[in-house]
Amino acid sequence: MKASWATSDGTRKSMLANKRRDTSSELAVRRELHARGLRYRVDFAPLPEFRRKADIVFTRARIAVFIDGCFWHGCPTHATIPKKNVEYWRPKLAANIDRDRDTDLRLSAAGWAVSRFWEHESPIAVANTIHDLVRV
Repeated sequence: MKASWATSDGTRKSMLANKRRDTSSELAVRRELHARGLRYRVDFAPLPEFRRKADIVFTRARIAVFIDGCFWHGCPTHATIPKKNVEYWRPKLAANIDRDRDTDLRLSAAGWAVSRFWEHESPIAVANTIHDLVRV
């Protein structure tokens, strides 16, 4: 049996429990958008040849929205580096940030507007911003 990347069973269980989509932050923003009459795609790849998916996508308006987790995407206010297994986490988290920037550049080059928000931002404020972008 292959050894786990996790430093403990508790860490492994915690990490496996993390959701890739439908986080509470995403759901709160989506509820707000839906209540305003906006319709969108969820967990959708704006560029079919490009495997990366946006959390919320407005295909006609060509707007890709990402609700980024503070830990995973390096929030300047809330990001932390775990104290254990630093040699694993530091490059992994840095690669996530690099991938985010690459995704933004590729989508922008293909004519998409990219909006990123942090999970700690107010769902109402995020929905207001998205609503204004879509309705322009």
